[in-house]
Amino acid sequence: MAEQDHKQQGGWLPGQEDLEAWLQGHAERTAGSEAETQWHPAVQRFHRLVTSDPILRMYATQMIEQVPSAKPYQQRHLHSFEQMLSLVNAVLTMAPEFSDGSMVTTPMAGILDWTMGTPAGFAFYRDPRVNESLKDILNAWCAFLDSEESLYVLNDSDTGWKSDTAQRVVGMSQFAHDPDDPHWGFTSWNDFFTRRFADGQRPVDRPDDDRVIVSACESTPYKLSTGVQRRDEFWVKSQPYSLEDLLANDPAVDEFVGGTVHQAFLSATNYHRWHSPVAGTVVRAYVRPGTYFSEADSEGADAVEPTNSQGYLAHVASRAIILIEADNPTIGLVAVVPVGMIEVSSCVIGEQVVPGHHLEKGEELGYFQFGGSTQCLLFRPGAVESFALQAIPQTAAAPVHVRSHVATAAR
Repeated sequence: MAEQDHKQQGGWLPGQEDLEAWLQGHAERTAGSEAETQWHPAVQRFHRLVTSDPILRMYATQMIEQVPSAKPYQQRHLHSFEQMLSLVNAVLTMAPEFSDGSMVTTPMAGILDWTMGTPAGFAFYRDPRVNESLKDILNAWCAFLDSEESLYVLNDSDTGWKSDTAQRVVGMSQFAHDPDDPHWGFTSWNDFFTRRFADGQRPVDRPDDDRVIVSACESTPYKLSTGVQRRDEFWVKSQPYSLEDLLANDPAVDEFVGGTVHQAFLSATNYHRWHSPVAGTVVRAYVRPGTYFSEADSEGADAVEPTNSQGYLAHVASRAIILIEADNPTIGLVAVVPVGMIEVSSCVIGEQVVPGHHLEKGEELGYFQFGGSTQCLLFRPGAVESFALQAIPQTAAAPVHVRSHVATAAR
């Protein structure tokens, strides 16, 4: 059996050869351009931070030197921290283009990919100052992706999202859009990325049955863990869940000790909004800042693929934490934790999701912007009788439809 290329999982980065070719082309386009000579202020601030601090400067230099120079790495071997920043700077006026088989939906991760998996890179991308600067850069990119300028990728060329192939891959007929408008009625790339399903699509499974728990996202099952502990070593190879870290020491941690965590990841062309898995009342809802490009060094060489670090990232990455007291007392408190992986610096909680607000099952909670993402559902011990077959992680699993049956509550 051929070895699986983990970069294909989720569709955020293409296979190794295609990623090599994209980065080489990106470097050639950037060389000698304004992106190389006129850095965005956020990139300038990041450069000043790193070059003025001896430890960060050492890590930045070493993480590039530690990328292997032999095949298949040599085409992507970055020459310097400054060159890396020029490549990042060029992305700030780019929107992800469509490609059938070699799509780079997360170009920042494509540039930083191998540095993220080096010993120096593991330390560099965990530094709080680095993450504050990366957030600054990602917010600058978000501003572009929120603008009309980012609409240029909504065209019908081979690399456009309106091409026949892209429409088939995305399943555009299922989404609300104006087919007569040049940009389908969307105002920006982010508006397109966070598109909504058309009326009648993804109905709530058994809305009046409070034992039926539904999927919070359109996502592929990754991991199902029972008997989770309050504190565990989430950074080791198996990446066990550590509740006080995953929930950022929320006062409700003790309610979930010994309970269950179900994690699933979103693919590049998936729907990127979150919905309530139960009918219930919002207890708390907030965003926890975290890392953006940190990976689990316990994964070794495979750490460069973010989907392999999902358990670890649920504890350290930027994420939303939404606590809901279910109407069904057997279910009780439920936690929905959408996690921003790599490029995602924007977990947006809906304005109505505030303490005391009553949610209908399947009601929208919020959404991700621009990039890869994963999500966790946390249940108290004894709350769940069983998980639906489609929600159990398995080889070649298909995405579970949002608002479809994911678990059944105990009687």
